Amino acid sequence: MIDMAGNRSQCEVLWARPQKNCICLALKDVTTRQQAEGLVGYELLIPRQNLPPLDEDTHYWIDLIGLSVFTTDRQCLGRITDIIATGANDVYVVTTPEGYPVKEILLPAIASVILEVDVAGQKMVVELPEGLI
Repeated sequence: MIDMAGNRSQCEVLWARPQKNCICLALKDVTTRQQAEGLVGYELLIPRQNLPPLDEDTHYWIDLIGLSVFTTDRQCLGRITDIIATGANDVYVVTTPEGYPVKEILLPAIASVILEVDVAGQKMVVELPEGLI
């Protein structure tokens, strides 16, 4: 865990489950509501080696944030700066370069739009839906 001052400490997760827009979990040695409330604002980090393997063409968000996004004609649209989870599909928030007509582009994470993801090369190739920009 990392507290709001940046101090790190270790904890053991006993169980976790998704619930609406968050994850509920139990931590070893956190047994009261007051102890849990004292952890509000902390970040929970998981070592990559403890993450489950992913299906092909599936990526962890941490690997997508920061990717440069290009159109099929090699126009750079910007970088992925955030990801929004929706009920149907994720939406990639692409922050555009200075001087671009819009500040952000919201790209639906669907196969017809996201054509190529190259995590090692730090790039994504997209086919913009008509009228998006």
